[in-house]
Amino acid sequence: MHTLPPKGFLLLEDGTLFHGRLVGPTLPTVAEVVFTTNMTGYQEVFTDPSYNGQIVVLTAPQIGNYGINLEDPESARPQVAGVVVRELSPTYSNWRATGGLREWLEQASVPVLTEVDTRRLTRHLRSVGVMKGVIGVGETPTREALAVLESCPSMEGLDLATVVSTREPYSWGKPDAPYHVVAYDFGIKRNILRLFEDHGVRVTVVPSDTSADAVLAMNPDGVFLSNGPGDPAAVMYAPAAIRQIAEQNVPMFGICLGHQLLGLTFGGHTAKMPFGHRGGNQPVKDLATGQVLITSQNHGFAVVGSPDGVDGAPELAVTHINLNDGTVEGLRHTRLPIFAVQYHPEAAPGPHDAVPLFDQFLVALRNRRG
Repeated sequence: MHTLPPKGFLLLEDGTLFHGRLVGPTLPTVAEVVFTTNMTGYQEVFTDPSYNGQIVVLTAPQIGNYGINLEDPESARPQVAGVVVRELSPTYSNWRATGGLREWLEQASVPVLTEVDTRRLTRHLRSVGVMKGVIGVGETPTREALAVLESCPSMEGLDLATVVSTREPYSWGKPDAPYHVVAYDFGIKRNILRLFEDHGVRVTVVPSDTSADAVLAMNPDGVFLSNGPGDPAAVMYAPAAIRQIAEQNVPMFGICLGHQLLGLTFGGHTAKMPFGHRGGNQPVKDLATGQVLITSQNHGFAVVGSPDGVDGAPELAVTHINLNDGTVEGLRHTRLPIFAVQYHPEAAPGPHDAVPLFDQFLVALRNRRG
């Protein structure tokens, strides 16, 4: 039986204060505060590298009730800076569970602020926009907590892809798979690799700053640009490599940050969104078919454009838009075998409406072989 945790707080940079109880480390923890609307899949959310450097607010009223397991993580460890919940379940029950969420986060030194009015907090972030915040112990912020909050850098201009990327190349999938794809790791999720393997693809995952020459020397059937955290405009080394590979007519598929980097590569630009899209219920319209997909998303930046095209990028056609706010959700190059989506077709967590995009990429790999 757990003892009652000490009192804690979340202070936002606009001065709004939320009270709760603090589980885990008591040193002040500062990061951008965001919210996700996923009702399940907290382990996948917490291990998604795209959440690196963020305090995540869960809108589901209780988390932890089904524990954690060894199969669902999207990376080797929790990536979030902190967690804010209404209720952290004291027990768990699930046939797949290998442990409790509380203990797992404590072992990873991730603070959890529980007993927070997360509905009020989410409504505030939706009204004012996401912002920096600090989690700390006690009823009121200490001078140390205020100083840490003041010194926290903005997410704009922050290259976190370099931070989370693998340091060394590694392989995923069967060695004798019929197709070979090189994946740039800007914060890749494991379920992307699982789906590639399921589609008969062997993947070589490379660091985010790998040169185009090194990738082309591997003679891949295609190149994948992964999801990841931070400001896409700060990943300044990526567009030149992407363009050099694209000019060799190599099929290319991008997801999330990879989608944004493709937009930047061909002349577009990105902008920070007021509160972003994070959750498993975002409606996206396929402009070619009129079909509406319910998608999993996790991003705070977007390519600037409209259904008519991407600002500054005449070679890119917009293929998908978000039905909630009209933001660009998909791109296709008009001349080269390149396409990308802002949402997450690999889900984990979320719906599987968009999984066929992996089949679409497979068609491009086959076409290249003739």
